[in-house]
Amino acid sequence: MRALVLGARGAVGSAAAVALRRVGHDVVGAGRSAPEDGIAIDATTSTGLARLRREAARVDVVLDASGIESAAVQAAVGATPLVDVSATASHLERLAAGVPEGGAALLGAGIAPGLSTVLVRALHPQPGEEIDVTIVLGAGESHGPAAVEWTARLAGNNVYAAPESAPVANLRQRRSFRTPDGTLREHLRADFPDDLLIGRPLGIEVRSWLALDSRIATAALRLVGAVPALAPLLRHAPHLGGRAWSVTAARRGSTSMLTATGEGQSGATGRLAAIAAERLVELQLRGAVTMADAVRFDELERAGDVRVTAGST
Repeated sequence: MRALVLGARGAVGSAAAVALRRVGHDVVGAGRSAPEDGIAIDATTSTGLARLRREAARVDVVLDASGIESAAVQAAVGATPLVDVSATASHLERLAAGVPEGGAALLGAGIAPGLSTVLVRALHPQPGEEIDVTIVLGAGESHGPAAVEWTARLAGNNVYAAPESAPVANLRQRRSFRTPDGTLREHLRADFPDDLLIGRPLGIEVRSWLALDSRIATAALRLVGAVPALAPLLRHAPHLGGRAWSVTAARRGSTSMLTATGEGQSGATGRLAAIAAERLVELQLRGAVTMADAVRFDELERAGDVRVTAGST
């Protein structure tokens, strides 16, 4: 398989490129400035989009870890299968609507969304059921500007197309859940697009909740949710915490739950996106799909430092 990885100089894109090369795939890395053994593609310019159009026609799949979130990227990629690492629901919904005839777009590859949708599907929920997806991220990991901006944009905005009948503000609704180590920890409602990607298609309601492994960092997020004008401070926040992450999907009214854990959010996101790209091409999927359509629960541990467990609440 030949893959073009956009954003190959970043933490997620570089991890995806390494993972694909490790299993024998031919990878063309691309960035605004050319990575080592790669090419320069600035997809924010007309010249860059023209080059993207040419390069996409020469590969089997394009993996977009650039964080640009532009429909122009999808248009340039054309009918070549596209894997998008974005977590922005509105952007993913636009991509789903823009898949060309004969093309494919795998929406939200990574930890959340991505791995989270695989966990929800593996619970085999029935129409009308409610699922809580709880995400704990290591506050000690340094993230790229796209990830920081995504978090900052949550403040002052509502959860996109939430399953509730009334608007739900990001980072304001609170609920306590147990983490994989058994600790009871406060989580904040956050705009991960799991309900859009897996909830609506299955006729269920999915609510996503975010906590950081540092209680101080989670409290800071709660403050930003209450006072959105403080959101720019997130760009300069100290990294207080570790690098471990976890995602749990649990059915309300039941004790069944599935959990995935690992170390290093960016690296795991890249490796999971690489698996998604492989499976998208292998299965010859077409149209708008998610990781739950391409990757099985028992394949998640192929991403290296990812462990999956079934348990009860």
